[in-house]
Amino acid sequence: MNKENKLVKKVKRLLRRLGCPRWLHHFGPKTYEFYEHLCALLIRFFCRLSYRRVKQLCDLLGRRCPSKSALQYTAKKLSASFWQKVLQTTSSAPHLIAIDSTGLSRTNPSYHYLRRIDGKLPKVPVKLSVAFDTRKKKYCAAKIRVLPAHDIKDAPQLLTQSRPKIVVADKAYSSEALYRHAAALGTLLMVPQKKNARHGLWRVTMQRQFRLRTYNRRQIVEASNSSLKRKFGSSVSSKTVRTIRTEVYGRLACHNLLGRLLRLLGQSLIIFSFR
Repeated sequence: MNKENKLVKKVKRLLRRLGCPRWLHHFGPKTYEFYEHLCALLIRFFCRLSYRRVKQLCDLLGRRCPSKSALQYTAKKLSASFWQKVLQTTSSAPHLIAIDSTGLSRTNPSYHYLRRIDGKLPKVPVKLSVAFDTRKKKYCAAKIRVLPAHDIKDAPQLLTQSRPKIVVADKAYSSEALYRHAAALGTLLMVPQKKNARHGLWRVTMQRQFRLRTYNRRQIVEASNSSLKRKFGSSVSSKTVRTIRTEVYGRLACHNLLGRLLRLLGQSLIIFSFR
């Protein structure tokens, strides 16, 4: 098997399923196809490189790659709806999902200089809320915010985009409005009982169907978030909102597309042949 073409084949198949055009810009020079832009961006997220070093790496390997400025323009142009379609296509229809949120820092500062300035740690402004398929171990939907917000604000959108049969979440998602939204989608929401909470109709109805064994699968999404930070970093290097969104969504897409390849790389008996 030719391993060096594996990423290109995956990206081409993905773009065909999404119905994306061959060229990124209709009136552009048409020097590089859309899949070449997307492959270069995925390599950047997978290897944790800069735009300039991705271009240099592809040139050393003899691969066609757009320029640094062209990759930056592509990262700004890709919308959140495009990345949501990528996650939905690579994860298929889930049965049981777990939703959770985590934080990402904007930069990776040196603790030496932090002690010299004032000794305070920087805030975590980038917030990532995800819906994770606990069976196939893939991300079904995600929502990215650059300002602090409560977890409950992104939960209805995650449920609407993934549409599972069962959802497990922690007590932060205990809300009568979310229970009502889940009932309208035909989804069973399993959240532990919260003290001093108002007992609404849908809250009481779904609390009767709460199963501790099913709820314990929520731990999988916490492990996946920790694994995502270890593989691709706990900070983002982008500065603007659009590029931050593309960088975080790209990491989730790398997890869905290249998850099996990451597991193979950890096996000592697998021998790769480079031609």
